[in-house]
Amino acid sequence: MSVEQSQWRSSENYDYVDRLSASDIAWEWLRRNPEYQRDYRKLSGAREPTFNLLERASTRWGLRFPRCTAPARN
Repeated sequence: MSVEQSQWRSSENYDYVDRLSASDIAWEWLRRNPEYQRDYRKLSGAREPTFNLLERASTRWGLRFPRCTAPARN
């Protein structure tokens, strides 16, 4: 077990949380969530994520995605 894993209960390791914004705390929770990690792998592994896949992630996790523009034509 690494030092980081063995001392996860040490309050000093989490002092930085006192300075986080609400969105930063939400991200800390979200990125550690196994279900989010699974959905992220699905999205990032898709060659071109479908609207349904993006919509589900948006609804489930409260995410917003930038609009994708059409590829430039030569």
